[in-house]
Amino acid sequence: MSKIGFIGLGNMGLPMAINLVKAGHEIHGFDLVPSAIEAAKAADIDVYESAAEAVNDADLIVTMLPNGKIVLSVFEEIIPAAKAGAVIIDSSTIDVSSAKKAHELAEASGLGCLDAPVSGGVGGAEAGTLTFMVGGSKDSFAKAEEALNIMGGKLVHCGAGGAGQSAKICNNMLLGISMIGACEAFSLAEKLGLDQQSLFDVVSTSSGSCWSVNTYCPVPGIGPQSPADNDYKPGFAAALMLKDLKLSQQAADESNMATPMGKHAADLYQAMVDGDGADTDFSGMINFLQNMKRG
Repeated sequence: MSKIGFIGLGNMGLPMAINLVKAGHEIHGFDLVPSAIEAAKAADIDVYESAAEAVNDADLIVTMLPNGKIVLSVFEEIIPAAKAGAVIIDSSTIDVSSAKKAHELAEASGLGCLDAPVSGGVGGAEAGTLTFMVGGSKDSFAKAEEALNIMGGKLVHCGAGGAGQSAKICNNMLLGISMIGACEAFSLAEKLGLDQQSLFDVVSTSSGSCWSVNTYCPVPGIGPQSPADNDYKPGFAAALMLKDLKLSQQAADESNMATPMGKHAADLYQAMVDGDGADTDFSGMINFLQNMKRG
């Protein structure tokens, strides 16, 4: 049994922490939100008055936080309180620059650090089937591997510090682009009078095949069950897709890399979110596109 500090007990963090409790680990938690604190206490998680107190004497520390600025602020608070040799696992989805800075802060104080963003959503967090994309040293990865396996179904060690975040934003940039393409194709097919099931049968078994069609089709009643079959309730909310697309464009700017499709995808999801689509699943882009006028 390990003692694990867990900072950020929200929709994702709490079920991840609960799975660690079920596996026999002692979890010391912290969150600023009263409802999250009460839910954590109900799950037999010891909740502390500060992040620094929660990580005291912990072998591992997990953070699940909204953005890079908050991550760095929390790192500055917890690093002086962490015991020598502890490993910090940041599972937030943040910008690559902040992830690399977090590694620098931890390593300067003799601590291990992993950037380990996840894919799989709340359902994956609850089931312990998340995919972790991990950046950091092999030594830190080895120390954290048992805990990561409890919370996740697949671990991919992507490389050095920042590689996990890089993998996450590149994957989700591609996902955002491909979903828009799927939505456009099905919308055009409908206008042309083509049966949606027929298009699915063609695309899912030919050169247009992709996850956005085969597994997460944006049309109700077509393919495996998806948010489209539940009135586009997320799932993965459009606002979260926009966050990841913005992170991809920040990384592209910093790397001087042209990503015109990624930029256009970000612009479209921005328009969707600015309308009434923020809390809609990102596959609800199909409804947004069908309401657009051809320019």
